[in-house]
Amino acid sequence: MAYISFEDKQIVFKLVYFGPGMSGKTTNLHWIHAQLSEKYRGDLLVLDTERERTLFFDFFPVSLGKVENYAIKFHLYTIPGQIHYEASRRLILEGADGVVFVADSRAGHLERNIQSYRMMIDNMVDHRIPVDSFPIVLQYNKRDLEPLIELGSIERELGLTGIPSIEAIASEGRGVMQTLRLVSTEVIQKFRM
Repeated sequence: MAYISFEDKQIVFKLVYFGPGMSGKTTNLHWIHAQLSEKYRGDLLVLDTERERTLFFDFFPVSLGKVENYAIKFHLYTIPGQIHYEASRRLILEGADGVVFVADSRAGHLERNIQSYRMMIDNMVDHRIPVDSFPIVLQYNKRDLEPLIELGSIERELGLTGIPSIEAIASEGRGVMQTLRLVSTEVIQKFRM
């Protein structure tokens, strides 16, 4: 849920990058952070452990324009993809305004993507997030690592319709900024309704 600061004249939105472990969520945020001018980004906070690439979250605000004289700011988070971090995923998803689901496009990873997407939906339902009208963008990442799952396979398996999807290679930045633009545009449009 967007946070409106009347004192600072800011509207702050929370975007969460969700997906299975090692699908490229952290790589997306690193790429975005590196591409933005310092005046539009805050510090990137990365919490790593020896065993896991991202234990808790990556966070930074991105200032993007104004809506009715209020500055727009986005806080971007990743969730830990490993199944045993369910409590962290639930906590990070709470209060989200939009989600990018980062799927691992490599063949053999379809079931992990499906399982993670179902967990995301369960978490959203637990937080009373209206799944049918919530801004979600599906990013098919790692499109350079063959053999690949077919585009649209996740949507078919889950019976999803109307979810925008983008092909990406986050390690090269392909599709990363387009994904961010798409989800942020959907979030702002929903807010204006």
